[in-house]
Amino acid sequence: MTKDELKEKAHSLPLRPGVYIMMDKQGTVIYVGKSRALKNRVSQYFVDLASHTSKTRAMVSQIDHFDYILADSEFEALVLENSLIKRHKPKYNILLKDGKGYPYIRLSVKEPYPTFSLASKAENDGARYFGPYGSRGSTYEIIKTLSNALRLPTCKKVFPRDIGKARPCLNHHIGLCDGWCGGQLPPDEYGIRIRQAIRLLDGKFADVEKELEAEMYRASEEMRFENAAELRDRLRAIQLLGTRQKVVAGAGADTDVVGFYQGDAKSSFVVLHFLQGELADRDTEIIETPVEEEVSGIVSALVSQYYGGRGGLPRQILLPCELEDQDALQQMLTEAAGHKVELTVPQRGDKVRLVAMAGKNAADEAERATTKEERANRLMELLGSLLGLAQTPHRFEAFDISNTGSSDIVASMTVFVDGRPLKRDYRRFRLNGLMNPDDYASMEQVLTRRFRRYLEQDEKFSTLPDVLLMDGGLGQVGIAMKVLAQMGLSVPVFGMVKDDRHRTRALVAPDGREIGIQSSPALFSLIGRMQEETHRFAITFHRESHAKHTVASTLEEIPGVGEARRKALMKYFRSLAKIKEASYEELCKAVPKSTAKAVFTHFHG
Repeated sequence: MTKDELKEKAHSLPLRPGVYIMMDKQGTVIYVGKSRALKNRVSQYFVDLASHTSKTRAMVSQIDHFDYILADSEFEALVLENSLIKRHKPKYNILLKDGKGYPYIRLSVKEPYPTFSLASKAENDGARYFGPYGSRGSTYEIIKTLSNALRLPTCKKVFPRDIGKARPCLNHHIGLCDGWCGGQLPPDEYGIRIRQAIRLLDGKFADVEKELEAEMYRASEEMRFENAAELRDRLRAIQLLGTRQKVVAGAGADTDVVGFYQGDAKSSFVVLHFLQGELADRDTEIIETPVEEEVSGIVSALVSQYYGGRGGLPRQILLPCELEDQDALQQMLTEAAGHKVELTVPQRGDKVRLVAMAGKNAADEAERATTKEERANRLMELLGSLLGLAQTPHRFEAFDISNTGSSDIVASMTVFVDGRPLKRDYRRFRLNGLMNPDDYASMEQVLTRRFRRYLEQDEKFSTLPDVLLMDGGLGQVGIAMKVLAQMGLSVPVFGMVKDDRHRTRALVAPDGREIGIQSSPALFSLIGRMQEETHRFAITFHRESHAKHTVASTLEEIPGVGEARRKALMKYFRSLAKIKEASYEELCKAVPKSTAKAVFTHFHG
């Protein structure tokens, strides 16, 4: 379908709740969304494309046709959307990374020495399965904790094949395994431990704890104190395991706290599980691809995917922001759980601090997982998209003018590559021939000299920038466009516009359109740093030039001191202040006696 046909079809949709399914030319589902008014939502994709994020523009460019399914309510639309996303895993939906479903613990009961392992799903293979649980990492920790508590082997040895073939490994010596490979323990004891493990995974912790407690007291009465201590440690480990397993299974946590961090390159979704006010577990999901949607929509999608299909849900889920479909999502989770699940955004007290803690966890995880190179590349992609450039920019050149009246007019050129200053490519310009301070004329002279040197293949100016940044408004942008046109060159030009406090607040395009950058803190900071560095470089050069000019004027006012004598004095004394303080004898070391006498007399009378 053409864009006009897509637009026409979108305008013909009813104003009713439902789900829309976007497909490409091959019929592959690339996006699934929901809306309480299909016509309004779907029509937005095909009008005012400039206001879309780069991700949305890319998605719209691939839409060949779309379908839709009406629903009786927003709740039904949410349930249907969740089901379709899990089935199709569309390219442009925000998806949790682990597409293997919730993990199970597998016990190979048919083997003489059964072992535990992680499984993506329950198979009909004669093994015993427990779960499903939450994250794979947490489930693996349950296996590890269970094996250590019951002192079962976690090595790769196969029993009974490897019994007696080697000495017990380090786990035995540090008390995490009873050394079954040594052949000292009877197979019946292994079976007893496995049956205890099964009862623990079935949630029968009280029964196992009573047995171990009775055995511990019996060992103590028989003065087998070392054995009693081992049983005591095993009992404590099992008590901790009970709390952890309930939470990871999703049945024990009474409060979950959701945190989300939207990074420039990677984002992170964190869920903290609390049981009776104590933090019992944490799940973290890193979203590798950049997300540009509103935070409320992202959190809604992630919460829906995370909790959909879980075996047990908490009574309360604390959110970092209000969700558009919060009521429908709460209804869906309540029906799935069999008890009321409350979604709430806390406004005060300890719960606000818990949400803040979850957000900080998410930020730390995302930043730790993001390399400097990824962060820089993403920032350049975002800036290129914001400026409407066909390619991602990497090299930026920024220009500024500094003067004091009509004297000492100078200009600076700073260079940034992927957001970092490239100081070896900085350039300074001393302007001549201007009778009055004129920033436009000054900038025209500077840019003409810079790009003429490029055309003349000067090595110091051999690289064209991807973007030219002018320290000023539309007038300076116009000067740059004029110079580039005269030179036959094409470089995107933007002006850096300041607010009342002399801080960069926006970029201005040649057509006068202002491009806001304050919505992205990283971009706002980057452009601000570029402008400040360019201004600093220009001011520093101007001060140096002005100081030299002042020294030259002061010394050359003295009879007998010309350019050569001035340079000799400055080379020897290094500053005007030291020349003023020097004695006649010291001055004679730098210049002839007659000149030294004139200089000393000028400053000391």
